[in-house]
Amino acid sequence: MRNKKTLFFLIAFAAIVSMTSCSDSESYAELLDKERHAANAYLANCRVVNEIPADTIFEVGPDAPYYRIDPEGNVYMQVIKAGDRKNDKAKDSERIYFRYMRYNLYYWHTYGEMYGDGNENDMNAAPTYFQYGNYSLTSSAQWGYGIQMPLNYLGVDSEVNLIIKSQYGWASEISNVQPYLYHVRYFRNQI
Repeated sequence: MRNKKTLFFLIAFAAIVSMTSCSDSESYAELLDKERHAANAYLANCRVVNEIPADTIFEVGPDAPYYRIDPEGNVYMQVIKAGDRKNDKAKDSERIYFRYMRYNLYYWHTYGEMYGDGNENDMNAAPTYFQYGNYSLTSSAQWGYGIQMPLNYLGVDSEVNLIIKSQYGWASEISNVQPYLYHVRYFRNQI
């Protein structure tokens, strides 16, 4: 029942967003400003570190800070589980599976509610994966750059929370100009 309710809210929200994002009254710059405000509102309740630690040793756990992992501030990462950074790094073009749940921060900022969607809790859902660092493949490019960025610093068996702005998000959603909070777990094997 909860999944049907969540699905209904997501469909209704998508319809509202598609009507407003096509509006002639808002410029792309204004949409980017709204996106920035929504992401900053979420980060205002968190510790934020504006650079990667020089030794790439991150604080880990649910109280760890969000690290800005790109210079423009489009992706922030909170490390829940770092994995084995030295012996279990992803290799170029390696297939990496992931489970995720994501929450639209613009919706949260506007309406004060978070509704998640993803395959984190649905083991019957099709597996999601990318070829690490190979964005020429649709299987990688469709998820955007942000989802892969933690593996530049962490082992494959890691878990993170990510804030990803639209420019680094799903290729099909860039024009929506909305930030998402992701909870992501990475794996080598299909789960």
